[in-house]
Amino acid sequence: MEFKAGQIAQLIEGKIEGDENAVVNSFAKIEEGKPGAISFLSNPKYTHFIYDTESSVVLIDEKVELEKPVKATLIRVKNAYESVAKLLQLYASMMPKKTGIDPLAFVSPSAKIGKDTYIAPFVYVGDNVVIGDNCQINPNVTIYHDCRIGNNVIIHAGSVIGADGFGFAPTPDGYDKIPQLGIVTIEDNVEIGANTCIDRSTMGSTYVRKGVKLDNLVQIAHNTDIGENTVMSAQVGVAGSTKVGQWCMFGGQVGIAGHITIGNKVMLGAQSGVPSSLKDNQTLIGTPPMEKLPYFKSQALFQRLPELYKQIQALQKEVASLKEQLNQN
Repeated sequence: MEFKAGQIAQLIEGKIEGDENAVVNSFAKIEEGKPGAISFLSNPKYTHFIYDTESSVVLIDEKVELEKPVKATLIRVKNAYESVAKLLQLYASMMPKKTGIDPLAFVSPSAKIGKDTYIAPFVYVGDNVVIGDNCQINPNVTIYHDCRIGNNVIIHAGSVIGADGFGFAPTPDGYDKIPQLGIVTIEDNVEIGANTCIDRSTMGSTYVRKGVKLDNLVQIAHNTDIGENTVMSAQVGVAGSTKVGQWCMFGGQVGIAGHITIGNKVMLGAQSGVPSSLKDNQTLIGTPPMEKLPYFKSQALFQRLPELYKQIQALQKEVASLKEQLNQN
């Protein structure tokens, strides 16, 4: 598929600087640009690449000021990142879409599969599972019995939906398994990354609400409730019976303790550890989480601990010496 710069500008409401007839047929990063490709510039760190890129067209924020002329045709927009996302979505929508159940997948006869849904090779769909319309279940996904999947859901390769929650009762002889009799409910417009696990509840359901986006290698434990439009980066772990609010954003390797409540619009930096409940509308980092400025000040002090410890020891010796002199006098 080929598009002219003028056509693209109309689609994204941009203004052209250069040849409106420049033709593109592929996407490329600005530093790897090639003739016939369209690139974008949104991060100032990459500005220097625009002067030498071989891409035919570059999307750029309308407020960016360039120091010298460029070879590429520019399309200035309010937000280059959002505009390229729109173009990628449009391009993806034009590509042929797979539907149906691959012969190499196993789908229980009692499962219900919606229309225009694709189930890839080596997927396992258990008894009484319900999968909605327009879903994409990629290779090696396992969906255990009775789980519920909404519409427009994408589950990437290797993910497991509905494995037993991690429930064991300690006894003098070891640990007795607590039967996990609940299900997992995944609502509409959810995307689940590769090798992510969402455990079934002990009773009732584990919930992943509509619009949630989970990265690869995320662990959602039993009886949790992940609020609408929350996003989690790779290796986030949420312990059991925790409720996460709407529109939260968790960086990589964030760990959430069990039986707590995270408010709406809580932003947690990478590797934060959360031992207790958090209120709405906070941006936090660290373990336990704190606001950014106190956190970075604390980290700066932490790096000086060996030096500060030596100073304290020296002061203690000096105080002890002064006390001794006073006692002698």
